[in-house]
Amino acid sequence: MMKLRKASSVLLCLTLATSLLAACGSSKEGEKAAEGGNTTEAAKDVKKEGFPIVSQPLTLKMMSQDAGQADWNKMPVLQEMEKLTGIKMEYQLAPVDSYETKKNLVFASGNLPDVFFAADLKPAEQVTYGTQGVLIPLDPYIDGGYAPNLKKVFDEHPDIRKSFTTPDGHMYALPYIDLSAVWYRGPMWYNGKFLKKLGMTELPKTTDELYTYLKRVKDEDANGNGKPDEVPLASVKLDDLRMYFLGFWGIYGEAYYADKDGKVHYTPQEEGYKGYLTFLNKLWKENLLDHETFSQTDEQKKAKGKNNQVALFSDYFPYFTLGGEPSEDNPLMTPVSSEIPGSPVYGKHPGISARGTFAITSSNPNPEATMRWVDYLYSYEGSTLFNQGPENLLWKFKNKDAKEKEWLPVPGGGDREEYKGTITPNYGILTPGINMSEVTKGLRSSFDDWIDKENQEKLVPIARSPFPNVYLTDAEQSEATALLSDLNTYVIQMEAKFVTGQEPLSNWDKYVAQLKKMGSDRIVELYQAAHDR
Repeated sequence: MMKLRKASSVLLCLTLATSLLAACGSSKEGEKAAEGGNTTEAAKDVKKEGFPIVSQPLTLKMMSQDAGQADWNKMPVLQEMEKLTGIKMEYQLAPVDSYETKKNLVFASGNLPDVFFAADLKPAEQVTYGTQGVLIPLDPYIDGGYAPNLKKVFDEHPDIRKSFTTPDGHMYALPYIDLSAVWYRGPMWYNGKFLKKLGMTELPKTTDELYTYLKRVKDEDANGNGKPDEVPLASVKLDDLRMYFLGFWGIYGEAYYADKDGKVHYTPQEEGYKGYLTFLNKLWKENLLDHETFSQTDEQKKAKGKNNQVALFSDYFPYFTLGGEPSEDNPLMTPVSSEIPGSPVYGKHPGISARGTFAITSSNPNPEATMRWVDYLYSYEGSTLFNQGPENLLWKFKNKDAKEKEWLPVPGGGDREEYKGTITPNYGILTPGINMSEVTKGLRSSFDDWIDKENQEKLVPIARSPFPNVYLTDAEQSEATALLSDLNTYVIQMEAKFVTGQEPLSNWDKYVAQLKKMGSDRIVELYQAAHDR
């Protein structure tokens, strides 16, 4: 959700007033043209099949996040896309940590790119800017023959289409689709060296056993260097562990979630959330939760991991924090049970990105060609290109008919994943596209298979998606955005205070009363209505 107050929403509307009138008109014209087939001058130059997409050169302005690995103009994947499609992209990039701010400034200024890529467009933004005409409807172009790969996915999985259709019946952004996804965020991992040093043959199964283990790490010199420098539980502002740990108290989602009966809950006022805070406060008091949690960066946390100080941590893979090569030595954390009946649970990835990864703006001179460009990413060939790079660079076909590949040596040596970040934008950001098992056929390692086994044994049996991807109406969204702006700020502040002991947990009832006063029950009503719809 965008954290905008009502005042800033009014200011945004005033700022955009002139450009929005024009944008609304162009959006409707684009929709009408797509529904009617090749009726626009731009569309006459667009092939619905084959490449290049256009016969006349086309240049589009693309805004995206940038993980900072390489110059996008020199990335082989994007160079290949330009040669294949006939469409040249001019990149307007923002570093990942400042992208959100720059995206908001672009929307406020009305100086729009033609395309948002790796867009991170929240449902609220899709509804707001879609209904205002800043983002154009994509469904007419999908159904009009400009996205055969995406339409095939939607026809085979109608729930995905439904999940990205706003209340006005249109789709303003595209998802990343991965129907086999399990992780919603980076999971938790144990440092295998510490487990071995302490003679742990079984992982903790309850919160009490977890506490006992973390205390042993602190008291028994788990890294064996003779110094009391162990960090039993490492975190960065609790953002990396919150969702995983909430599952220990029967909670599926960080902000709100729907239980098995479809009843919506606002997480920060649930009794299970109090259990989560109480446990972390206990760890904090005994210096088992890193006391630099609320001040350190992810890089600082990783430095401790590479120095063999960290026992339990969150990351995409354990070696990202601990260093070294991929191995099966550092097990995935088994979620532990608490005093809450039915725990633990795990908030599973819904299979689609709730935040839109791709959108076309009202400034775009040729949405038909743009839709064909992005549709390629939802094909086997496009998914292979963006995920693995061009053929004969990092991989080659071992058996093309069977779509079986094999790795080639990394040019110049070094880490394959890091090198991949220099040839494709699919590194460190969520881009449009689809995950297909055929793409990695022959390329999977024993480590990949081990990860799947860990997921299937420890997470999948207790997993469900916290909440479907839903959209509020314009009026509902305005109300929810205003309420959540203040609620989210208050909840994050109080979470830190409760965990560190600045606020005693004896004030829990007072805290819940304040949440209700700020509109938490109304949030439940709004999202219950959207869920029921």
